[in-house]
Amino acid sequence: MTIKCFEDIEVWQKARKLCITVYKLADRNELRKDFAFQNQIKRASLSIMNNIAEGFERGSNKEFIHFLYIAKGSAGEVRSMIHLSKDLNFCTKEEATELEIQTTRISKMLSGFIAYLKNSKIKGDKFKVEDREELYITLCPKSE
Repeated sequence: MTIKCFEDIEVWQKARKLCITVYKLADRNELRKDFAFQNQIKRASLSIMNNIAEGFERGSNKEFIHFLYIAKGSAGEVRSMIHLSKDLNFCTKEEATELEIQTTRISKMLSGFIAYLKNSKIKGDKFKVEDREELYITLCPKSE
């Protein structure tokens, strides 16, 4: 699969779904009472998908990798907050488990994507102009 825009990236799609789930969870009565917590978990989940998008748009593998690492850090932050959500009864154990699975999957996909980009000979459109078709990433990491 050729990726021509960040919306084509599978891990971005999964991050978007996670973000929607987190926003719905954060809007429930239990979490609405704790504005700081609600705001932080929303921002962290949003950071995952936005850093993937921003890194892709930067035009170089080096910058893309940097932003993927930031996205991976945000995935860890979301996962940490999910544990606290469960401890504070902001969500059920089942909801927490599902969110933990999603964030772990996203983290693994980001790690795979980073490894791929580090080994890629294509450095991005900032560094190669003669063949635009080669600029696009042709591997979409899969997770288990």
